[in-house]
Amino acid sequence: MAVFLRKLELNGFKSFAQKTVFEFQQGITAIVGPNGSGKSNIIDAIRWLLGEREARNLRGAKAEDLIFAGTPKKSRLGLAQASLHFDNRSNLFPVDFTEVSVLRQVTRDGLSRYYLNKSEVRLKDIIDFFARARLGTKGFVVVTQGNSDVFVQASPVERREMIEETLGLREYQVKKADAERQMKNAQVNLDKVKALIEEILPHLRSLKRQTHRWEKKSALEEELRSVEYEFFGHKFFEHEGELRRAKEDIESHELLRRSLEGARAAAKAKLDEVEATHPKERGERMALKRTMQDVLEKRSVLEKEIGRLEAMVEMSSRAPHAHAAPPDELVRVVKKIQRELEAIAEGDADSMRAAIRRVLEDLRAVLSGGLTPAARAVPTELGRELSRIRGELEAIARELSAFAEREKILEKNQEQFYDAFKHATADWQRAKEKLEEWEGEHQKKRFEKERLDIHAQELERQLAQTGRRREEFAGYQKKKEFTESELSRMEQRMLTLRGHLASMGDVDEMLVKEARETEKRYQFLGRELRDLEKARGDLAELIGELTRKISDEFSEAMKKINVEFNTFFNLMFGGGQGKMKLKKEKVKRLELDAEGADSDGAKTVKEMSTDEEPQELREGVDIELHLPGKRIQSLDVLSGGEKSLVGIAAIFALISVSPPPFLVLDEIDAALDERNARRFSDMLREFSKHMQFIVVTHNRVTMEAADILYGITMNEDGTSKVLSLKLEPATSQ
Repeated sequence: MAVFLRKLELNGFKSFAQKTVFEFQQGITAIVGPNGSGKSNIIDAIRWLLGEREARNLRGAKAEDLIFAGTPKKSRLGLAQASLHFDNRSNLFPVDFTEVSVLRQVTRDGLSRYYLNKSEVRLKDIIDFFARARLGTKGFVVVTQGNSDVFVQASPVERREMIEETLGLREYQVKKADAERQMKNAQVNLDKVKALIEEILPHLRSLKRQTHRWEKKSALEEELRSVEYEFFGHKFFEHEGELRRAKEDIESHELLRRSLEGARAAAKAKLDEVEATHPKERGERMALKRTMQDVLEKRSVLEKEIGRLEAMVEMSSRAPHAHAAPPDELVRVVKKIQRELEAIAEGDADSMRAAIRRVLEDLRAVLSGGLTPAARAVPTELGRELSRIRGELEAIARELSAFAEREKILEKNQEQFYDAFKHATADWQRAKEKLEEWEGEHQKKRFEKERLDIHAQELERQLAQTGRRREEFAGYQKKKEFTESELSRMEQRMLTLRGHLASMGDVDEMLVKEARETEKRYQFLGRELRDLEKARGDLAELIGELTRKISDEFSEAMKKINVEFNTFFNLMFGGGQGKMKLKKEKVKRLELDAEGADSDGAKTVKEMSTDEEPQELREGVDIELHLPGKRIQSLDVLSGGEKSLVGIAAIFALISVSPPPFLVLDEIDAALDERNARRFSDMLREFSKHMQFIVVTHNRVTMEAADILYGITMNEDGTSKVLSLKLEPATSQ
């Protein structure tokens, strides 16, 4: 068996003025000592740490009574604290720690602090924490001095609460009580909200009747805003598109203009170039024609003269005796003619004409003087010279042929010039016409943009009359195409709506404001009403579920408890019969108490006075007894010892069905004789095999059953001191 409660530390708590540590082990730990030594203060400390918040249940009048009050030999303290340390290896507590410590402090001004594993928490957190492990102050985890028969003395409803606490149903009861409190508060709030709604509704109806005209006006204004948004949004959307396209067209036309002007400039440059080359070639051709004409004429004359010269040479060769010039002279003349003919071939047109004339004159002079006899010897040479002259004339002919070719080229160039001039003129004319056409189109585009600007100004003017701004339509998205007739109907509808609104006049704004606020208040109360009704329904469902759970688990446990109770009753009394049964009785209605000595907001159940709440019928637990050899059935006629035995039987019956982690018993064996004390100690030994017991006792038989023994004595200074069984000081500081 794992040790559950490992250690208890006290410091300044009641008579334990100094820090005192109790270490516990498995089995039975007995605490003994004379009356007044402080034994029960240990039990009070454990009960206090488990969440007890009533000072009177800790044998005090107020929280200050828990602090060491001082003695003539030792000053009082201003703080009391105690802590419990648990072994949580069995995961009894729902936390991820193998060891759990709970510390509680109280000061003389009544301020309490609570720590769970050194983290500060509320008392409610401590109570809920222990409730999950079936540890609390109402069950049988701690049975205080003189309360061994508390189960017997309690009312049926109180007995049920003790059993539920021992069974671990306390957690459900707290949740149920909390849900009932919330449900009660929800019902109170629900009634308040209903009352407010009933109060506000007639006034709201009156205001609505008075503000009906305002509602109608608001509806018309909303419709007008909607139509205006569609109308102007569509108009601005379309206008923006047209304006954008117009700007794009103008920019495109500007690019075209630049291109056309470039083309026109290129055509003009080409035309100028063609016109610049024409006069030069035309002059060259005219000069060439004149030269060719002169050469042709002179060639004809030269050919005639050469023919006549050939005839004369022929005649000269036939009349060798004729008078003639001397041969040297004739040769000189012929050579002169030869040179002049060469000059003719090399010279220009004018020099050629002069040279030809000189040759002719020389020939005439030779021929007129006749041939001398010596000249007759050179006819062959003269023939050769004439042949050479003919060759030169052929060269002149070739030159004339070249002049003709050049003339053809110039003629062709002139034709090409006329074609180029014609094409350049046509290109220039086309560029000029396109520019004129562009100017016309550009003028139209400018007019269109001006029209759009005027249209935009008109839209702005119309929009200004509505009191709206253009920025409101920035996010307009075109959803459909409107025809002109639809736009016309929309425009007419706007005029109609404005007319209706103008005829309705102004509305009392104060009345409208009041109506709005009242409507808002009504809507808020309606939501509150629905939320509260839902919360009430949810709480009712939760309460029903918790009630069923508590009832089912309690009923199932009671069957087992009855069997065990009868067994232990027989054991304690040596026979007879004991039975627990359910019984309904009227009790004062319970509520959750949110106030207390610790002022920390923890909730406990308390009874209300009959004036505050009516009584209710609740189910409790009654006890029926049949003592051996007696006809006693009522608990009221039992002796003190008999009540203790019944109480002990009930305690062991409960822990048999739902064993707590540990059990603290404060002198519950005080009224037992030796025979019954022996039975009690035997039961302790049996249960200590799987439970941990801490027992305060004066009974020798109980002491003999203990595994560990702590002795408590009183020091001279009035403080408690802890000793072991061998009277060696225990851990004490």
